[in-house]
Amino acid sequence: MARISFPGFDVHPDATDRPAVARRLQVAEHDAEIPVHDHRKGQLVLALHGAVSCEVANALWIVPPQCGVWIPGGMPHSNRATANARLCYLFVEPGVVELPPQCVTLSISPMLREMILQLADAPFDYPPDGHTGRLARVLLDELVRMPAERLYLPVSDHPKIQALAAALSTHPEDRGTITDWARRLALGERTLTRLIARETGLSFGRWRQQLHLLIAVRELAAGVPVQRVSERLGYESVTAFITMFKKALGLSPTRYFAARLQGQGDG
Repeated sequence: MARISFPGFDVHPDATDRPAVARRLQVAEHDAEIPVHDHRKGQLVLALHGAVSCEVANALWIVPPQCGVWIPGGMPHSNRATANARLCYLFVEPGVVELPPQCVTLSISPMLREMILQLADAPFDYPPDGHTGRLARVLLDELVRMPAERLYLPVSDHPKIQALAAALSTHPEDRGTITDWARRLALGERTLTRLIARETGLSFGRWRQQLHLLIAVRELAAGVPVQRVSERLGYESVTAFITMFKKALGLSPTRYFAARLQGQGDG
């Protein structure tokens, strides 16, 4: 039976047949990383504060405040949260509502957030026909209406793409060109260009920019100043970084996170 367990937190989401159950997690009180696991129930990882990254097959997902990443049941995944994160896990019984068959980041409305938090305070074995049972059904009806966001990075299991992703995740400030990276990976430039496009669906430049965006969201959600995030990503100026961020998410970093904290952001 699937189980998420570490000191102070022990959850068996598949031990109940209720349509939805939830639990809160204060990351500062526990390990910041949950290793690869899976469970029969689908899972929404909701970030109340801070951010969490979820790794699934061939993709990395970043969840900023007031968003959640949906992980279908049976899909192996791991989670890593910022030290200041407060999370809530929502587990959904397969087949009770029509949710995406693949991972996706969802923007969560204030009303849905409050319903999930109320469900998190209820026991897993709540009466199906009682108040909590009705709450769970309305909650799931709302969940399927939430809009998706593009806060993910496609990552292939190809060893060259894995090496590239690992290197740029460790040193995101590296501004090496596709020619530089082809030489480092012992590939021809055209070969690497085609490989990245085939394995990720993006050009090298777009793929690296998406990686920068995900790192930026994670760092900013953890409280790192915009200036420092800009420097860590190798931008020549804060203005250039803000321009990239605003082009991708529609708001400057300050306004984006202010909207998230107010529960009004729509990405």
